[in-house]
Amino acid sequence: MKQKDIAMIVAVAGISTIIAFVLASLVIGGPKKRQAQVPVLDSISSNFTQPDKRYFNDQSIDSTQTVTIGSNSNSQPFKQ
Repeated sequence: MKQKDIAMIVAVAGISTIIAFVLASLVIGGPKKRQAQVPVLDSISSNFTQPDKRYFNDQSIDSTQTVTIGSNSNSQPFKQ
């Protein structure tokens, strides 16, 4: 390669780098555009309020119990 070719490649690479930096700054933005508002939470305490007695009492339905509807006498339901 001739010395002029190398100088041209370096010049084009430098100009391309500057253009890419300017375009990236316009698209992405500076640090002012990347600031976010973060909600602040209350601290966790050891106080626990009792649940409502209308829903949590001795007569409530226990949702952890198995519910069986009808008889299940078929031991092989997918027999062919």
